[in-house]
Amino acid sequence: MTDFATLLQPDRGQAARTIHVVHPDAFADWLASQPARVRTAVAAHRLTGKAGNRAVLPGDGAEDWSVLLVCNEAASSPWRIASLGESLPEGSYRLATGEPGAGMLGWMLAQHRFERYRKREAIGPRILLTGEPARIEETVRLAAATAQVRDLVDTAAADLGPAELEAEAATLAKMHGATLTVTRGEPLAKGYPMIQAVGQAAAKGREPRLIELEWGDPKHPRIALIGKGVCFDSGGLDIKPSAGMRLMKKDMGGAAHALALAGLVMAARLKVRLHLLIPAVENSIAGNAFRPGDVLASRKGLTVENTNTDAEGRLVLGDAITRAAEDKPELIIDFATLTGAARVALGPDLPATFVNDEPLAEALFAAAAEVGDPLWRMPLWDGYDELLKSDIADLVNSADSSFAGATTAALFLRRFIPEGTAWAHLDTFAWRPSAKPGRPKGGDALGLRATWALLKTRYG
Repeated sequence: MTDFATLLQPDRGQAARTIHVVHPDAFADWLASQPARVRTAVAAHRLTGKAGNRAVLPGDGAEDWSVLLVCNEAASSPWRIASLGESLPEGSYRLATGEPGAGMLGWMLAQHRFERYRKREAIGPRILLTGEPARIEETVRLAAATAQVRDLVDTAAADLGPAELEAEAATLAKMHGATLTVTRGEPLAKGYPMIQAVGQAAAKGREPRLIELEWGDPKHPRIALIGKGVCFDSGGLDIKPSAGMRLMKKDMGGAAHALALAGLVMAARLKVRLHLLIPAVENSIAGNAFRPGDVLASRKGLTVENTNTDAEGRLVLGDAITRAAEDKPELIIDFATLTGAARVALGPDLPATFVNDEPLAEALFAAAAEVGDPLWRMPLWDGYDELLKSDIADLVNSADSSFAGATTAALFLRRFIPEGTAWAHLDTFAWRPSAKPGRPKGGDALGLRATWALLKTRYG
């Protein structure tokens, strides 16, 4: 893991290179104010003041250089100076004017690399100086949580199964003095039949389980964080095509988000009674795999006709939500890489977000906007509940209709939410298909910072 704490330092006037961040609209005036050598260097680089222009600018001596970045991103954007964090030579830097603020996060994450399978050339740290030292600790924690999500999602399924997710939760519990409970085997089959059904075809050593972590003062408000932990999804007997299976190591992205968010909650010692739940399974194919047409029992008592073995995530979440609800939390948040329909509707950047409580929705989307971690609200449209009707059971897990797939999946989950309990469901991609500054191609945290900002404001 990258040592993020070394990448931000309080500005005490120590030697550092200067970074000029200039908006395109201010470029001409800025350039006119610079000495001749800077204007000459800008002309030699053929810079026009377009967003993304950058250059190393000469100073009085050979080693006395500074950096120019033309940037049209708001000062509140975490990614404003991320391109420099990943490209500048090692050393210390400070902004010519203002404070890096939210940009500190992107600066650090730009220097994070996933190196489990391939080592890269070692590059010394690029240190950013800030006059806001009080923000350093929080930003370092957030960078580490984001990197944790990325690393877990990027890890190959052969190296990250239900047991490894359990180990991640155990490490987190030990670090913060939390209580860890793991249910597997016969108790799982009896108590959480949908989790058992989805994972029962997995090979020895990759058996299904429900991982639970509890932390905090029982007198404080109880909140539940739930993450879909499908460590690999073949689609089951409704097998995915090879193209659809290619990225299914990331189907535990919801669990990665929930683990990282739980870590932030405990590190900040929010005034909550935290309940983290991860139904961890592998949706495999074998002679004992659950079948299309099987009618599954659930922990809640509802019966579910399994119309699609590739709609397994909502099944494991249903049992986990039921368990969380038994302790009467005032808030439930779940994360899941749940539907392709959400990606068709919104693309990779926007988690489809369903909320059953208006004050919660208002606070959540305000938090998302404040920290630059966008979410997009989708409807819990009651009229589509009828698409979940079954001829032989209480409901089906997947509607026959191809319409509104993300909404019908959310409506399925809503059947397990108690009346009056505030709930948010984030159908997140957990993946970035192409690189952007500070955000490499691969696993990514989408919705983590928004939900953290919500919880910090509400319970901090």
